[in-house]
Amino acid sequence: MFRRLPEIETAPNAAAQAVAFTIDGRPASARAGDSVAAALLANGVTACRNTPVSGAARGPYCMMGVCFDCLVTIDGTGNRQGCQVRVAPGMAVETQNGKREVER
Repeated sequence: MFRRLPEIETAPNAAAQAVAFTIDGRPASARAGDSVAAALLANGVTACRNTPVSGAARGPYCMMGVCFDCLVTIDGTGNRQGCQVRVAPGMAVETQNGKREVER
Protein backbone atom coordinates (compact mmCIF):
# COMPACT_ATOMS: atom_id res chain seq x y z
CA MET A 1 0.00 0.00 0.00
CA PHE A 2 2.74 2.46 0.96
CA ARG A 3 5.68 3.08 -1.34
CA ARG A 4 8.11 5.89 -1.80
CA LEU A 5 8.01 8.23 -4.74
CA PRO A 6 10.79 7.68 -7.29
CA GLU A 7 14.18 8.84 -6.12
CA ILE A 8 15.10 12.35 -7.14
CA GLU A 9 18.82 12.93 -7.07
CA THR A 10 19.37 16.12 -5.11
CA ALA A 11 22.64 15.21 -3.50
CA PRO A 12 25.72 13.71 -5.15
CA ASN A 13 25.86 10.78 -2.70
CA ALA A 14 22.35 9.91 -1.57
CA ALA A 15 23.48 6.56 -0.15
CA ALA A 16 25.63 8.42 2.38
CA GLN A 17 22.45 9.94 3.80
CA ALA A 18 21.01 6.58 4.87
CA VAL A 19 20.24 6.31 8.58
CA ALA A 20 20.57 2.96 10.39
CA PHE A 21 18.18 2.28 13.27
CA THR A 22 16.23 -0.66 14.71
CA ILE A 23 12.54 -1.57 14.69
CA ASP A 24 11.65 -4.02 17.47
CA GLY A 25 15.31 -5.05 17.57
CA ARG A 26 15.59 -5.67 13.82
CA PRO A 27 18.01 -3.57 11.77
CA ALA A 28 16.38 -1.04 9.45
CA SER A 29 17.36 1.96 7.40
CA ALA A 30 15.75 5.25 6.47
CA ARG A 31 16.62 8.38 4.59
CA ALA A 32 18.09 11.26 6.54
CA GLY A 33 15.25 13.60 7.43
CA ASP A 34 12.53 10.92 7.48
CA SER A 35 10.14 10.94 10.39
CA VAL A 36 10.00 7.75 12.43
CA ALA A 37 6.48 7.10 11.09
CA ALA A 38 7.65 7.45 7.47
CA ALA A 39 10.63 5.22 8.19
CA LEU A 40 8.35 2.54 9.67
CA LEU A 41 6.10 2.62 6.60
CA ALA A 42 9.09 2.53 4.25
CA ASN A 43 10.30 -0.58 6.09
CA GLY A 44 6.93 -2.33 5.76
CA VAL A 45 5.70 -1.72 9.30
CA THR A 46 2.13 -0.48 8.97
CA ALA A 47 0.98 -0.95 12.59
CA CYS A 48 2.72 1.11 15.28
CA ARG A 49 0.61 -0.06 18.18
CA ASN A 50 -2.42 -2.00 19.31
CA THR A 51 -5.15 -0.23 21.24
CA PRO A 52 -5.48 -1.14 24.94
CA VAL A 53 -9.27 -1.61 24.71
CA SER A 54 -9.91 -3.69 21.59
CA GLY A 55 -6.39 -4.65 20.54
CA ALA A 56 -7.00 -3.15 17.10
CA ALA A 57 -3.86 -2.36 15.12
CA ARG A 58 -3.22 1.34 14.57
CA GLY A 59 -0.78 2.93 12.14
CA PRO A 60 0.28 6.38 10.95
CA TYR A 61 -2.69 8.22 9.51
CA CYS A 62 -2.43 12.01 9.43
CA MET A 63 1.40 12.25 9.52
CA MET A 64 1.16 15.71 11.10
CA GLY A 65 0.64 15.08 14.82
CA VAL A 66 -3.13 15.26 15.08
CA CYS A 67 -4.39 11.66 15.20
CA PHE A 68 -1.91 10.06 17.65
CA ASP A 69 -2.18 6.76 15.78
CA CYS A 70 1.60 6.59 15.27
CA LEU A 71 2.55 6.26 18.96
CA VAL A 72 5.73 4.22 19.43
CA THR A 73 8.46 3.74 22.00
CA ILE A 74 11.64 5.56 20.97
CA ASP A 75 14.88 4.86 22.84
CA GLY A 76 12.89 3.57 25.83
CA THR A 77 10.39 6.44 26.03
CA GLY A 78 6.84 5.37 25.27
CA ASN A 79 3.97 7.20 23.58
CA ARG A 80 6.14 9.28 21.27
CA GLN A 81 4.43 10.48 18.12
CA GLY A 82 6.41 8.85 15.33
CA CYS A 83 5.34 11.46 12.81
CA GLN A 84 6.82 14.27 14.94
CA VAL A 85 10.28 12.76 15.53
CA ARG A 86 13.01 12.51 12.90
CA VAL A 87 14.78 9.18 12.75
CA ALA A 88 18.36 9.32 14.04
CA PRO A 89 21.34 6.98 13.70
CA GLY A 90 21.20 4.17 16.26
CA MET A 91 17.66 5.00 17.35
CA ALA A 92 15.71 2.08 18.84
CA VAL A 93 12.04 2.14 17.82
CA GLU A 94 9.58 -0.32 19.33
CA THR A 95 5.95 -0.83 18.42
CA GLN A 96 3.56 -0.65 21.37
CA ASN A 97 1.12 -3.27 22.57
CA GLY A 98 -1.74 -2.05 24.73
CA LYS A 99 -1.38 0.85 27.09
CA ARG A 100 1.83 2.60 28.05
CA GLU A 101 3.86 1.05 30.83
CA VAL A 102 4.41 3.26 33.89
CA GLU A 103 8.21 3.06 33.67
CA ARG A 104 8.28 4.28 30.09
